[in-house]
Amino acid sequence: MWSAINSFLVYVDDLVWGVPLMILIMAGGLLLTVRLGVMQVHKLPLALKWMFKNEKDGVGEITSFSALCTALSATIGTGNIVGVATAVCAGGPGALFWMIVAAFLGMATKYSEGLLAVKYRVVAEDGHSLGGPFYYIEQGMGKKWTWLAKIFAFFGVCVGLFGIGTFSQVNGIASAVNGFFDPENLHCVTLPSLGSYSWSVVVASLLLAFCVAAVLIGGVKRIAKVSQIIVPFMAVIYFVVVAILIICNVSHVPEAIVTIVTAAFNPKAVTGGVVGSMIVSMQKGVARGIFSNEAGLGSAPIAAAAAQTNEPVRQGLVSMTGTFLDTIVICTLTGLSIVLTGAWQVEGLQGVEVTTYAFQNGLPFAPQFSSFILMICLVFFAFTTILGWDYYSERCLEYLTGGNMKPVKVFRWVYIFAVFIGPYMTVSAVWTIADIFNGLMAIPNMIALFVLNGVVVKETRDFFAAKKHKM
Repeated sequence: MWSAINSFLVYVDDLVWGVPLMILIMAGGLLLTVRLGVMQVHKLPLALKWMFKNEKDGVGEITSFSALCTALSATIGTGNIVGVATAVCAGGPGALFWMIVAAFLGMATKYSEGLLAVKYRVVAEDGHSLGGPFYYIEQGMGKKWTWLAKIFAFFGVCVGLFGIGTFSQVNGIASAVNGFFDPENLHCVTLPSLGSYSWSVVVASLLLAFCVAAVLIGGVKRIAKVSQIIVPFMAVIYFVVVAILIICNVSHVPEAIVTIVTAAFNPKAVTGGVVGSMIVSMQKGVARGIFSNEAGLGSAPIAAAAAQTNEPVRQGLVSMTGTFLDTIVICTLTGLSIVLTGAWQVEGLQGVEVTTYAFQNGLPFAPQFSSFILMICLVFFAFTTILGWDYYSERCLEYLTGGNMKPVKVFRWVYIFAVFIGPYMTVSAVWTIADIFNGLMAIPNMIALFVLNGVVVKETRDFFAAKKHKM
């Protein structure tokens, strides 16, 4: 039965993440990149500066940095550790190249999403800010497009509940904990209707569900508070550890880069035909890249709308740094470590096991200590992603119910239950389900970005013209 379900999911995934959607997302990023004058290059220093500098007298619930951390909490997760490994193993080293290309174009996309989120946000009766694709579709494109906004919101709830938010993150945490504490599955318990699982998986699911519940009850401000502490701290630790790995294996870096670029355009030259064509490499790279940085997905602008700012352009630039940090920095380092250690070529490894192999064989530490570092990073990254996606899903549901918070409160407990059962889903099914909902969520958002690209360009030009005039 599970085999038939997996086969069906793979068929749907291939249909959703076919060439048309890849072209839609990449073309959208390319259009915005050209029309904005490649601003992800010449405005990146300013964006990084404003990332830490809060705007005075800005209107909103949380600071720009807190909004960014909330968005990063949802993006820096298993996609950076497990997703990169899955992409490289399924699509070859060339998938990393296409992941970086998609992220570069995605920076322009993420900028546009953040700008539109602030420009078209609304304030609820209790004073909290609401914004995101459903509002810039409805208000920017017009009321006649409300149906498209509702489609986006529906898929947003599904992505959080069945995709990025719960199953894939919790599954990654459980795999990492199980791989460290009970890799041989010597201590197992039998769960009714589920099968036999290691005690480490069961304990991890219970503790995780409890911790998630404790934070979610506090709402966006508590989520932001936790995220702005954990995300920067763990991102720095992970960056330092992977940088050490690459420095210790620096002699293999040129060869790894050549392998990545060659495999991007001619996978068979590197893999011997194991992973198929350039299209497969591109598909896996783009899909996993979007899973990680969410550019084009339309999720990050939901957090951006809560930022304390009066300038849409300013928040757009801050939002743009999320894609840069998430994919071009962190995912690239992870992918490079997997390629230069040969972890992607080891048979029988999947998911977090691939990155674990890279850490154990590339770092100058004891294998057990290297595994422990990776486990801690993955657990905290995935934990904050779970929190961030609950916030996204709740805002989507709030839009669908017209501001009725009763269904939102019920959803919160359903979400916590999904976190609890996440470890008992198969790895392949988890990532396939996440991919499907990602793609479906991206379609209405990308349509809106194509339609509203003129608004983005005008806002940007007016802002920098006024800024230059003041100087």
